[in-house]
Amino acid sequence: MKRKVALVLGGKSAEREISLRTGEQVGLALKSKGHEVIGLDLDGELVPALQKERPDVVFIALHGRYGEDGCLQGLLEILGIPYVGSGVLASALAMDKVMSRRLFRLEGLTCPRDIVVASGEMDHIGADELVLRVEEAFGFPAIVKPNREGSTIGLTLVREPAGLPSALHHAFEYDLEALVEEYVRGTEVTVSVLGNREPWALPVIEIISATGLYDYKAKYTKGMSQHIIPARVPGHTYKAAQDAAVRAHRALGCRGMSRADFIVGPGDVPYLLEVNTIPGMTETSLLPDAARAAGIEFPDLVDMLIDFALEPATPRI
Repeated sequence: MKRKVALVLGGKSAEREISLRTGEQVGLALKSKGHEVIGLDLDGELVPALQKERPDVVFIALHGRYGEDGCLQGLLEILGIPYVGSGVLASALAMDKVMSRRLFRLEGLTCPRDIVVASGEMDHIGADELVLRVEEAFGFPAIVKPNREGSTIGLTLVREPAGLPSALHHAFEYDLEALVEEYVRGTEVTVSVLGNREPWALPVIEIISATGLYDYKAKYTKGMSQHIIPARVPGHTYKAAQDAAVRAHRALGCRGMSRADFIVGPGDVPYLLEVNTIPGMTETSLLPDAARAAGIEFPDLVDMLIDFALEPATPRI
């Protein structure tokens, strides 16, 4: 069925550029399926534009703050407009790495060890004390990243204790909390999940980055990363990653789609890093690649997501 779709893109987060690229790809796919597409930026004119256009559904092509963290979802709930993807609570939980990991651990999922550092804490207790905490918890090298940010923005691989203060200051440019986590050596894989009541996992993708770290440059520059499908991991690890992705999707209360990122570490155990409720949909993105490997072409994927958004459901707040 052809729908009137408001495509919300851009926004004010550090991931605006990626959102515009995702929106462009999604818009072309929606139009190829015959939908009427209205492109709207996340700005002060969004609400009157939505009230004027009265779309059947909103396709959220936003990443990061205000679009992926439950803010826009809450606004759309108030306006009574269906939208693609997870609701307020699931979006907010997934965006907050500290809170989502607490939930994942309660579900029995394996995550890297970590400590949380608040902005100003380093000035209060001193860099030496923070270094000592990290060394006692899991040691170096370690990963430092903002708690509520995506696309590896603000992330630093800290190889030596001396690099911790500058890495924390960098993370605090994007959030008031930073996550310092153990560096798990292994194979990076990702698992996309589709569905509402009965979600299922797509093929596992192995990621090889030309930079040695799947950072912003590797993610969004053609030729800087390689996606291997299916991932070259043992069969039991492959199934474990798919199972963990679906369990994480359910635990958060996700709808429509999600993508769980893992490192396959010692013992071939998949360590869950985070869940993305609005995965990228650019020409280099992972969810479209996984769907294609499962026989779902990109236009069919976005059409499927529209159908998921319009399925009857209990309120997603």
